[in-house]
Amino acid sequence: MIVPFNKPYMTGRELNYIAQAHFQGVLAGDGRFTQDCQAELERRTGSRKVLLTHSCTAALEMAALLLDLQPGDEVIMPSYTFVSTANAFALRGAVPVFVDIRPDTMNIDERLIEGAITSRTRAIVPVHYAGVGCEMQTIVRLADAHGLAVVEDAAQGVFSSYRGQPLGSFGDLGAFSFHETKNIISGEGGALLVNDKELVAAAEVIWQKGTNRQQFHRGEVDKYTWQRTGSSFLPGEIVAAFLKAQLEEAESITAKRLAAWRRYHQRLLPLAREGLLRLPTVPEHCTHNAHMYYVILPEQVRRDELLAALRRDGIYCLFHYVPLHSAPGGQVARVHGSMKYTDTLSERLVRLPLWWGIGESEQDYVTERLAQHLQAQLAQEAAHV
Repeated sequence: MIVPFNKPYMTGRELNYIAQAHFQGVLAGDGRFTQDCQAELERRTGSRKVLLTHSCTAALEMAALLLDLQPGDEVIMPSYTFVSTANAFALRGAVPVFVDIRPDTMNIDERLIEGAITSRTRAIVPVHYAGVGCEMQTIVRLADAHGLAVVEDAAQGVFSSYRGQPLGSFGDLGAFSFHETKNIISGEGGALLVNDKELVAAAEVIWQKGTNRQQFHRGEVDKYTWQRTGSSFLPGEIVAAFLKAQLEEAESITAKRLAAWRRYHQRLLPLAREGLLRLPTVPEHCTHNAHMYYVILPEQVRRDELLAALRRDGIYCLFHYVPLHSAPGGQVARVHGSMKYTDTLSERLVRLPLWWGIGESEQDYVTERLAQHLQAQLAQEAAHV
C-alpha cells in the first residue's frame, strides 16, 4: 500500500468556475470570483476587509509594508515557523526576534513575549501551529499595553477559532494560506485580513501596485494614479475561481478532515498511554480545523531511521520546520532567551498523512506500521542498556 502525505482535493466545480471566468473575459484578477471570495471570507471571519493574494507569503509582505517597518525595527515571533514569517519582515530591514514555543501546542509562548520587548519592537507575530490558536487574549493585551501591532500568521488556521472567534480576526492584520497542502486550496494563494479600519485604504493601494485603482473602480476618482510604494499582490481570476469552489465546500472539507484526525487520535491513544509517543494538544477553548496530525517521539527514538522505515513501507510521513534561529538565514534575527522546546521538540515531531478522503484502511496501516517501528526501535535501545 502507498500512503502519500497529501492529496489535493477538488470539489468538482473548480473547472466549471475557471471556464466561467474565461467566458466573462476577466482573467487578470479582481473580477467577480475574486470579489465573491473576499466577501465570503469577510463574512466568515468578521474582518473589515479581505484581499486575496497570490500566497500567504505575499499577505505577510503586505502586512510589513502596511506597518511601514524601518531598518532596525523588531518583530517578535516564534522560531518554529515557516521561513516566510520572518522573511516578510526582514525584507523591510526589520529584525525578527525569536522566542521559544509552548511545549503543549507548539505555539509561541505568550509568557515570554513581554521580556523580548524593547524600544525598537513594533509588532508581535503569533503563528497558529496546526490550526490551533495561540493565546490571543494575552497577546492582544500585551500588544495594547505596549502600543504594538499584532499580525496573525494564520496560514494553517483557516476556519479555526479561539474562544469562539475566528483565527486571523484578532490582530490588526491576519494572513491565510490556500497552498495545495492546506485545507482550503487554490494551488498557490492566500489572503490578507485587514481588521484595523485605519489600514483598509492603504491596504487597497498597496494591493493594487501602489495605485488608487480600487477607488477608481468604485467611481470615487476620475483616474487612478501612483499613490505610494506597493506591488502586484492580487492573484489571477483563475486562482480565485478555483478557490470559490473550495470555499463553498468548506464545512464538508473540515468535517471530513476532523473525522480523519479523530481516527488517528483514537488509534494512537494506546501508544501514548504506553509512553511510545505524545499526541497533539488542543486546549478546550480552541476549535481546530484538522490541518495536520503530528506526534512527538520519545527522545531515544531515531527519527530519520523511523521515517526511512515508514517510507520503505510506502508511508510518506514528514518532519516539519528546521527552527529559523538555527538556519543560515537566521543570522538576520535576534534570539531572546532559551530555545529549549523549539530545539528539542522540532527534532522529535513527525507529521502523519492526512487529506480529505483518506481511508480508514490507510490510517490503520499508518498507525500499525508506526507502532511496529517504534516498538522495534525502543526494544533495540533497551537491549543495549
